[in-house]
Amino acid sequence: MVSEIRLFTETEHLQKAQQYQAVLSSRLVNVNIDVIDQLNARFLRLNPELALCVDDQGLWLCANGMKMQPDWKAEIARLKRASLKSEMIARACNLSEKPNLIDATAGLGHDSLLMAHLGAHVILIERHPILFTLLEDSKKQAAGDPFLAKVVERIDLVFSDSTAYLQQQIGQDHQVDVVYLDPMFPQRDQNQQAIKKQAQVKKQMQLLHLLLPEDGEMDLGDNLLELAIQIAKRVIVKRPRLAVYLAERIPDHQWQGDACRFDAYFSK
Repeated sequence: MVSEIRLFTETEHLQKAQQYQAVLSSRLVNVNIDVIDQLNARFLRLNPELALCVDDQGLWLCANGMKMQPDWKAEIARLKRASLKSEMIARACNLSEKPNLIDATAGLGHDSLLMAHLGAHVILIERHPILFTLLEDSKKQAAGDPFLAKVVERIDLVFSDSTAYLQQQIGQDHQVDVVYLDPMFPQRDQNQQAIKKQAQVKKQMQLLHLLLPEDGEMDLGDNLLELAIQIAKRVIVKRPRLAVYLAERIPDHQWQGDACRFDAYFSK
């Protein structure tokens, strides 16, 4: 896991950058601030290494000429189009019942945001200190938006390893309505070429893959499925349409889309 990273900012945002530095330091990430003349596209192209940057829009992850943050405000148009009938994820997670839901594979938090908008009360778990800080920043910004404020009230961010968190819930005999899993690296599949065509990695995900390398650091979620089944009335696993079953476990039900599917495991 990243334990040291550079942070680029301009003089006018130095105080804000120092605040992020302090937060990340408390999460055991050493941040070295570089004050530069102009944080623009040219600078990012000339400094392709993985880093952070701070501007008037908050904290960003940057690399290879790109920058990324989990911009929840950018999801507003999608949320306004969404309904319980139109969204397959709503049927899979039974969102009409306003469930208590654990999202154990946070990513950029966009699915959690959608599920909270449609009525779920979501615990969003993330163990990586930089990604968690990005998510925390996005939630704070969203809380100031008139449309999103009520939505993000239904999202609780938890800085924890998902395996440890689920084990703790089992130990305390806690139960939830739904555990949602969307593993980042579902590369084992029945048709590798088809998966590659479906899963062209967006710029945001390219940067996440640099931050969260699969080799030696990230798992495929197999262990999470076995734990989730012990505490949830239903476990929903989002998969590319042609991917093999998580942990090679046949689901009790499926919802199939063009590019992805939702596998469901119901408590007996």
